[in-house]
Amino acid sequence: MPEAPAPELGGAQPLGVIVPAFNEERTLERVLDRVLLQACVGQVVVVDDCSTDGTFAAATRFQDDPRVTVLQHARNEGKGAAIRTGLQALTTPLVIIQDADMEYDPLDYMKLIGPVLEGRADVVYGVRGFSGQTAYSYWFVKGNQLVTTATNILFNCYIQDMETGFKAMRTDLMRRLRLSGHRFDIEPEITGRILRLGYRIHEVPIAYYARSREEGKKLTWRDGVKALVILLRLRILPRSLLFGRPDEYHARRRSELSAVPRLPELPEERLIDVGSAATPGSRSR
Repeated sequence: MPEAPAPELGGAQPLGVIVPAFNEERTLERVLDRVLLQACVGQVVVVDDCSTDGTFAAATRFQDDPRVTVLQHARNEGKGAAIRTGLQALTTPLVIIQDADMEYDPLDYMKLIGPVLEGRADVVYGVRGFSGQTAYSYWFVKGNQLVTTATNILFNCYIQDMETGFKAMRTDLMRRLRLSGHRFDIEPEITGRILRLGYRIHEVPIAYYARSREEGKKLTWRDGVKALVILLRLRILPRSLLFGRPDEYHARRRSELSAVPRLPELPEERLIDVGSAATPGSRSR
């Protein structure tokens, strides 16, 4: 499927939502109900990863809404492959990944895309507050902290939740990451590639309601080990092997981001360049 072009930011519904789903019949309909209630959502792409239950049928019940596209894999390929399939179909300028298991709440969408709409970030992660939200396993939390610490060490950055499922960014940036992950390896791959390109990841707190193994939790400790290997690989491989020929898009975007004030401007705030002549009542940046 050829990739659809993503328009520039603007408009009342700038957000496209990719919903990878595998055997999520029990929760998918409620997730989609909540996604479609968000005023910022302009497109929803559900990708059924060859489920063996009623997931695909549940998704097709939403096709009366013109914002919804339902795609299906002929065989199970994994979460990463489903995300890449959904990305090809998007036409919105912003994208977010929404798991179908009710762990992440679409009510947080505006919180996530706000810094991008303001021009202060191109990538925003939702940080799960494990101390204040539900988490089913001590070792799950500690494993997440381990891979996040490894990310910070390898890429000399400081983020708090590398494995978060709530990742929002410009669609044109995500397409330039040259993603190849098929399963849960997509999470460290997205993060490692973004950091290798020199972008800063903006983080905001979100609600998180972890489900248990009995409820269908699929991530295991093996995925954590794989994440460490992928992060190391992305750190040591030459950029030319990861991204091909240099793309002027990234240098331009980083330059534009660095020129934006770190704090959003207030309606009555008067800003002048440092070093310029100040007028009575004006304030400098």
